[in-house]
Amino acid sequence: MYSVSGFDVARCAQNFKLADSSLMIRFDDSTEFDVLSDPVSPIHAEGFRFRNQTELVGLANTNTQLPDIIGEIVAVKSTVSDPPEDKNRVMVTVKLENDVSVTLSLFDAQAVSFHQKLGGMRSDPKVIVATSINPKMVGERLFLNATSGTHVYYDKETHAGEPLFHRLVARDTGLPSAAALLKSYAKVEPVTIAELTNFITTDPPQHEIDFLITERVSRVEADKGWCYVACSKCSKKLQRTVTSFECARCNNLHAVGSLRYRVEMVVTDDTAEGTFVCFDGVMTKFHNLRASEAVQLLAEEGVNPEDSVMPPFVAGMEGKTYTFQVRVTSYNFTVNHQTFTVSRIINEVERAPAPDFVDDGGDDNEDDDAPNGTINREKSGSGKGSCESSKSAGKKPV
Repeated sequence: MYSVSGFDVARCAQNFKLADSSLMIRFDDSTEFDVLSDPVSPIHAEGFRFRNQTELVGLANTNTQLPDIIGEIVAVKSTVSDPPEDKNRVMVTVKLENDVSVTLSLFDAQAVSFHQKLGGMRSDPKVIVATSINPKMVGERLFLNATSGTHVYYDKETHAGEPLFHRLVARDTGLPSAAALLKSYAKVEPVTIAELTNFITTDPPQHEIDFLITERVSRVEADKGWCYVACSKCSKKLQRTVTSFECARCNNLHAVGSLRYRVEMVVTDDTAEGTFVCFDGVMTKFHNLRASEAVQLLAEEGVNPEDSVMPPFVAGMEGKTYTFQVRVTSYNFTVNHQTFTVSRIINEVERAPAPDFVDDGGDDNEDDDAPNGTINREKSGSGKGSCESSKSAGKKPV
């Protein structure tokens, strides 16, 4: 502690305030510091301004304060490569009090520093304290952005984080390794069907990881249909009755339906063969035509759309080679799951994509194909549209 003299006093800026005080002191050449060997009024070593989710929402987009947060690290996603390149980003899912989760984003040098420190830890941190963050509302979602003044602390590095750390250690969280998640998101790896199959049969379950697979469509399964009528609210396949559609998930006996693609095809590469199921978003984006528009081109009166013939542009995918971005989720590691999720079909002129971090609100649902009525609770982070592949392949180490 010091006694300070010879300083100026000014009012704090109203934007991006780092403290609650309305006044600030400025040091100049005449400022002097004298060490106090026996302080009369002890000062706490820490002075965080933690805010809960409600308070953060109130501060969002106001540019008035840069508050602090404390919470549990749930997941980490990173685009930092080795060695680091331009436009680095790390997104950390932090669970605040009352089990409310928010996303904290770090960019450029801060992202690289966070990535390297987390990846080099011997054990995975449970608690994170982040200072001077800038809350933003995007749509109806709260996001937290790091600023130049942001400092990050883990576990027991702060007195404030130590009690939360001990509480989390005292219970079995069942959470995956944060460091392992970080490494898995660093880049999108190209693999073969056999390598992908071997990955999910030999590696421990993981939340999400992306791969690229280039393969030829050897057969489009016309007998499996090309579309289905989905609930406009939850996207689950509707049950057709004599007079209406029923949605079991929404418990709605008069659900409003919308037509969606579901195209099953057999694909092969040099190592193995698999079955992909392409859903609405992927097919709509790839062919630039909605399923409801495609069925109008067929002009089959009196025929249910899901029973109509396959559109020629869908059947024409047979014999062609495409690159698929495959998203493997924890559901792929369960014994009942026999498919892989693919978030997009990549044209030859497109670059291999970086991992998607934010769900864009898409409502495609892959659980209609889950065996024995099993529901796939993992949503594709790419939003609308997904494809899936069966696990029929030879063994080859990844």
